Amino acid sequence: MGGLAEIVRTEVEKYAGSGRGYQLRLFAALDDLHQLYSVVSVDYPAYKMGAAIVVFARIAGDHVIIEEDTTNKPLLNALMQQGILREQIVLAYQGEPVPDPIETL
Repeated sequence: MGGLAEIVRTEVEKYAGSGRGYQLRLFAALDDLHQLYSVVSVDYPAYKMGAAIVVFARIAGDHVIIEEDTTNKPLLNALMQQGILREQIVLAYQGEPVPDPIETL
């Protein structure tokens, strides 16, 4: 792992940094083999609301595909601050087209 994947992994993992919120726990789910990086929130301790994706990004070629971002501090901005060009970032959750060919799992 290196370069683009390392930046995305590091920035996504920061969203789980606090690890807890009001009756929530945040868990990083990081898959370096498939280059999938996410943070999931779990309603804790009640478990009434289940789990939800907070942020989810993946690498496809030389692009970062952000599939979901429900934060008030967009992953897009964090990645650009780390030097990733806007042209390399696709906001799929906002309907931006994913470049062809897309890499599948």
